[in-house]
Amino acid sequence: MESVLKLSGANLSSIKILIVEDEAIVSMEIKRVIERIGYEVSAIVTNYKDAIQSVKRNKPDLILMDINLNSYKDGIETVQEIKMTQDIPVIYLTADSDSKTIERAIQTDPVGYLQKPFKREDLNSTIALGLYKNKVDKNDIVVDNRLTEIGAGYYYDVEYELLYYKNEPIKLSPKEKILLTKLVQAWGDIVPFKTLEKLIWGHPVDAGSYRTLLYRLRGKLHYELIETIPSFGLKLKV
Repeated sequence: MESVLKLSGANLSSIKILIVEDEAIVSMEIKRVIERIGYEVSAIVTNYKDAIQSVKRNKPDLILMDINLNSYKDGIETVQEIKMTQDIPVIYLTADSDSKTIERAIQTDPVGYLQKPFKREDLNSTIALGLYKNKVDKNDIVVDNRLTEIGAGYYYDVEYELLYYKNEPIKLSPKEKILLTKLVQAWGDIVPFKTLEKLIWGHPVDAGSYRTLLYRLRGKLHYELIETIPSFGLKLKV
């Protein structure tokens, strides 16, 4: 599957990615996929201390950071330390989807989020989008009268269910399209979970289904654009 974005003029082999992951099998699989895409893996590290040292030594262009590191500082604390001196885009990797952890992660302004287990094409597209978000000029925007600006450089075409970041299209799944369309149409009003269940699945679903869908969509958007109203529903922040 092709990436959702093409980094025009970019030499993929010159882009260095740091993997911070304490599960050896997972980190080696990520490395294999990244190198197959064409990027360079600057290092694989497993803890806070080695991550800080690797950033200083190798100066990666992007970091894939596991939130739940088996270290005295977790992935979010590690990113907070890195961002004090380095402006490097970060994509979080985690199997933990609790809301408190996600809220902490949001505060570090990541460019993406992947929930384990993830597919190779999801990793590919999230990396490409993260690199694009980091390099694109704020003035590089093509505005169409059909597009609704939803914030943070994102535009949505409700009629054709198309999402854009600046002037670049972002691929959405069918369920993601239904969810985002309904939120844009509500424009700041709360959409109850029961309404979304009927629209997206056609039947009641458990909270895990919501979390998985929402986290994948948030990984393609700015995280703060969609707000969860506990036990009730979702709304677009406008």
